[in-house]
Amino acid sequence: MLCGPCSTQNGGVVVIVGDQIDACSFTRIKSKMSQPNRILPQSKETLLKSYTKRLKDDVKSILDNFTEIVKSSKVESETQVSRLTQSAQDQYEVNVRAANIVRAGESLQKLVSDMKEFLILNDFPSVNTSITERSNALQEISIQTDQQLLALKQELAVNLSELEQAYYSSSYR
Repeated sequence: MLCGPCSTQNGGVVVIVGDQIDACSFTRIKSKMSQPNRILPQSKETLLKSYTKRLKDDVKSILDNFTEIVKSSKVESETQVSRLTQSAQDQYEVNVRAANIVRAGESLQKLVSDMKEFLILNDFPSVNTSITERSNALQEISIQTDQQLLALKQELAVNLSELEQAYYSSSYR
């Protein structure tokens, strides 16, 4: 069994056969889980290149694993291993490759999510346009409210002066 920093043969995916996993693989999995979900590159260009690389790697992983599943579905007429043993081995291989396809699909979903987040957070022209439009709309509402308040103030002043005049000229004063 290989053990080392780059010992996995299938693009960083630990292959588990049955219920066994070696200590080195467990350490790599644990260290990956404790790291932050993503490393922030220095520039947008670097980030876009990393998105492209992730996309290519995940699609290649899906294609390679699917190709290997199809290859393993071929029945070989004569082998040195019994049919039952070969069948069990093929079943494990198909299960692992299917898990790798699922992992790559989930990685693609995460990539889409990251790209949406990138677009939302870094699309400054549209964000600025949206902020400007909202600011203009709120300023118009503020101007209309000020005009309505001034009209109400004038109406109240007229009504108050009429009421004062009626009060001071009445005999009930």
